[in-house]
Amino acid sequence: MKNNTLIRLASATALGLMLAQAAISQTVNDEDVVSYKLGHDIGLRIKALGVEVSDTPFLAGVRAALNDEPSVLTEPQNQAALTAISESQQQQAEALRLELASVAENNKTEGVEFLAKNKMREGVTETASGLQYEVVEMGDGPKPEPTDTVEVHYRGVLLNGTEFDSSYNRGEPISFALNGVIKGWTEGLQLMPVGSTFKFYIPSGLAYAGMNRDPITPNSTLIFDIELLDIN
Repeated sequence: MKNNTLIRLASATALGLMLAQAAISQTVNDEDVVSYKLGHDIGLRIKALGVEVSDTPFLAGVRAALNDEPSVLTEPQNQAALTAISESQQQQAEALRLELASVAENNKTEGVEFLAKNKMREGVTETASGLQYEVVEMGDGPKPEPTDTVEVHYRGVLLNGTEFDSSYNRGEPISFALNGVIKGWTEGLQLMPVGSTFKFYIPSGLAYAGMNRDPITPNSTLIFDIELLDIN
């Protein structure tokens, strides 16, 4: 069953590749476009397996499948191919794990060093949890309770300045339950009267900790500009 699935995937991928020229020409038809799209998508999935593919035997396998011809591979060869794919995936997973472990350690060190210096700046306050904030503009409205739903505009960046999210860029604020977000937001927004804008410096333990949420890598310290618009 696994072998048949791989053959079907390889067949669809090669078909998409063979139709590439037609798909980008000025005389494409709907079937060419759909075929190329399917082939390209499946090709990306096969590429993600991390297995090197040789054109000649690959296309020979595709032609055999399309012509309902039996595979020339023996069962031991089929099993060897599946084993090679599995081992490749395991190697990639292990390499990613080691890479993320190294990144997480570096992020942790950088975060601790940054926060230690940042809390010494004038205007920055640190709470008992380690959350740091500074007031950009103080509003005069009510402060939200832990279970309130709030409406905010925000921008989030990493320590290196990379912006990973922004409601401003999307052109509309967001609403959410205050007890349904990261701990740094739940705590920090309760400090803000409606109409305020605060900048928060959130330790990884109050954010996503060891989770990998690309481009937020494990143990990332996050910086947010948050504008509290309303309490619903």
